[in-house]
Amino acid sequence: MEDTSTGSDAAPRSERGSQHEGDARSEGDRVPDGSADDRSGSADELDELRERVESEYDFDDFGPSDMAQMSADEWDAAFDPDTWITGDRLLDRAADELKSRIARREVFGVLERVRADDEERLLVYSDEGYAIIRPTGEVIGQGTVLRDVEPIVALAAMESYEVPTPPDDWSLPHPDTVPEGTGEFGNLLIQVIAAVQVLAGAALLVATVATDLDTIVAPAMGILFLIVGAFLFLIVANARLSDRFRSEEYRDRLRALREAKERPDFVPVDEGVVIEDELEE
Repeated sequence: MEDTSTGSDAAPRSERGSQHEGDARSEGDRVPDGSADDRSGSADELDELRERVESEYDFDDFGPSDMAQMSADEWDAAFDPDTWITGDRLLDRAADELKSRIARREVFGVLERVRADDEERLLVYSDEGYAIIRPTGEVIGQGTVLRDVEPIVALAAMESYEVPTPPDDWSLPHPDTVPEGTGEFGNLLIQVIAAVQVLAGAALLVATVATDLDTIVAPAMGILFLIVGAFLFLIVANARLSDRFRSEEYRDRLRALREAKERPDFVPVDEGVVIEDELEE
């Protein structure tokens, strides 16, 4: 808004300000300064909020869902900028955490260390998204990769979090080494139970016919056992088909990354790679 006051109007305003300052100085013992109390109250509220956040969230198992639940105030209270780890040390810790999670198949992506604008950064990308980590802790990107990387960087920036040592062979596997399915022991156990149910049901039905039992309980139980056994066999078949489908989908994504030979077009990083961890041929 334009100031339309004249010079005569401005002078009394400054005089009144000087008079008020003089009154405050002369009555300094009588007029309390609330700034110290405000700072003390804000510090107490921050400590209380931080204690509540630490009790509600498990930072040893902190994930994207936890991050989505946190409000901005809770985030600022939990991750005090004055206590964050930043710089090259943050990049090193985040890289080790990412390598460990890639090795455990918790994160699907290629990890590279790049230089952009005279600054080293971590780049994680897949066929469906990317994330760029700056030394300040800022993370930008898109897709599932960004959602997976954000809580990892938050953990790596915490002094109290112990980053695991990644294995030597941490990169994404070759497509041909991916098994068709997992959990064969569980499937075998269910099959054994299903076979027992079928045998028991068949035995009851045969015994009913052979001995001419005058009861409906035995054939009813026999039919029930047969139904349960068939249902368990169906569960095993469905689990194996699902495992085979997921494994094939995983192998297709690995082949897509391999055959591309370069970063996807949506990754906004064209600078040369300082440290590049490529998939082995």
